[in-house]
Amino acid sequence: MKFTSRILFVILITSCIQCTSDAQTFESIKSAPPIKKGLSDDELLDVVQKQTFQYFWDGAEPNSGAGRERYHADNIYPDNDKSTVATGATGFGLMAILSGIDRGYVTKKEGLNRLNKILTFLEKADRFHGAWSHWINGETGKVRPFGKKDNGGDLVETSFVAQALICINEYYKNGSSEEKLLSKKADSLWRGIDFNWYRNGDQNVLYWHWSPEYAWEMNFPVKGYNECLIMYVMAASSPTHTVPAAVYHEGWARNGEINTKFELFGHPFTLDYQGQKNSVGPLFWAHYSYLGLNPKGLTDRYANYWENNVNQTLAIHDYCVANPKNFKGYGENSWGLTASYSVKGYAAHNPQEDFGVISPTAAISSIPYTPKESIKVIRHLYEDLGDKVWGKYGFYDAFSETNNWFPKRYLGIDQGPMVVMIENYRSGLLWKLFMRNADVQAGLKKLDFKSPEIKE
Repeated sequence: MKFTSRILFVILITSCIQCTSDAQTFESIKSAPPIKKGLSDDELLDVVQKQTFQYFWDGAEPNSGAGRERYHADNIYPDNDKSTVATGATGFGLMAILSGIDRGYVTKKEGLNRLNKILTFLEKADRFHGAWSHWINGETGKVRPFGKKDNGGDLVETSFVAQALICINEYYKNGSSEEKLLSKKADSLWRGIDFNWYRNGDQNVLYWHWSPEYAWEMNFPVKGYNECLIMYVMAASSPTHTVPAAVYHEGWARNGEINTKFELFGHPFTLDYQGQKNSVGPLFWAHYSYLGLNPKGLTDRYANYWENNVNQTLAIHDYCVANPKNFKGYGENSWGLTASYSVKGYAAHNPQEDFGVISPTAAISSIPYTPKESIKVIRHLYEDLGDKVWGKYGFYDAFSETNNWFPKRYLGIDQGPMVVMIENYRSGLLWKLFMRNADVQAGLKKLDFKSPEIKE
């Protein structure tokens, strides 16, 4: 099963995993703090949030301060990975750092300095009509090609940064003089993204990629439903390079063809999960666009997004409990399918592409939708599987009890949503920051969204 939004990632990351013959070892990872059983639910969430936050703090690329693409503790892999910054992971990491500051995991001064460092790096890094590339060399700020023709702007990954910039702006705009400067820097970066350019000649759809060398040859118009809703919300919200509402309705929603009707494990759906027939995609589709965009009470003419995300999570939960392929370990305490490392290199796990691999980020990042079901997974992973799945930067990316496969590896795009969604579950911090922003309010109104947080 091919997913339009992650085909290249699957191919490229698999090849990166295998190219280790002449690599150098990554720097050693410090051991995780000892596991303490019997913690309350809130204590347990705090431990997981704090340790996962460390991926973006202690584990950040040192020159830029930004989020690394990946971090392996169990083997060697290409040396240039040490300096590879992932734009999406950086966006998620910026939001994770805000939560860490607010929780007191680091001091306000430390947090401010780190955010300033990252935004200064983003200011100087290669941009393509305002958009950053999928991968960036953290030492030089130059594009690191994700593929031969994917060597320019990546509007989807850039949109994950944009939602973080909105949150930073809101968090600091009424602060000290130094904090206000950071707020203005975030706002300037946000305003510099030319979403309208990525219509590829004023078409009513947004394109994922553009390259100064290959122009539009990647030819990837982004249509829903997948993880890219946030890109259209950001494009409509831009105060400098906005797009008309028709781009959303004709492009993303495909003139209404995004709508369908089916049930999975008794849970109803109204959105067409592309690449699936009467099924749903990997759970990151319920996470990436909703780190800032609050799905609670969020509706438009196509869906109730809270109900959609809850039902997607419950459907995958119920599928794993039913366990039709009889994989070892699946059940109420161990469920969750999403894109992650896999026994097959890398895979966008979902009910139609299930290889017996559980990805902790799937259930953990879904905690706002399924708190009871997600807590069961967190407690089982932490108390029962323990060191097999738990390390310095929280839970490792994926594992398979069927294959006795417990790699000690992290991916930035999977670590970030755990920190942010735990915070949103606990306090709603990132949702509040993002939703109160005037640009976002205007963009949601333009697209005819309804939400209790949209001011009339």
